[in-house]
Amino acid sequence: MSISSVGAVGSSLSPSSAPVVKSGTGLGTDDFLKLLVAQLRNQDPMNPASSTEFLAQTAQFTMVEKLSLMTQQYSDLVAAQRAVEATAFLGRTVGYTDGNGNLVTGKVDSVRLDAGGPVLRIGATDVLLSSVSTVTG
Repeated sequence: MSISSVGAVGSSLSPSSAPVVKSGTGLGTDDFLKLLVAQLRNQDPMNPASSTEFLAQTAQFTMVEKLSLMTQQYSDLVAAQRAVEATAFLGRTVGYTDGNGNLVTGKVDSVRLDAGGPVLRIGATDVLLSSVSTVTG
């Protein structure tokens, strides 16, 4: 997350110039709060930020926090769906491409959930669910 603008000493931020948080750069909600507190500490006492501006920034923070929570919940839901999908393959014959580019088939004996996604155990071989191309039986 990156901050597009931060109020300087002696300036007052409008809601449109409040910190904008973008995903993918590693800043989190703690960083957002630190910037907000720094802005409050360094504002001009003769020209403080209005309560409307402060509420707008608080609303932005709340929205970012809720979006982050929704993203995590969505990721958890996708992982759970993939786990359910993988267990449906137990006892079935699947086809997948091996490391040499050959189409191999085999019966799924077990399923293991790894950080990279569900892994199907076919005989002595571990196969990522995403590698399965056909399902029979």
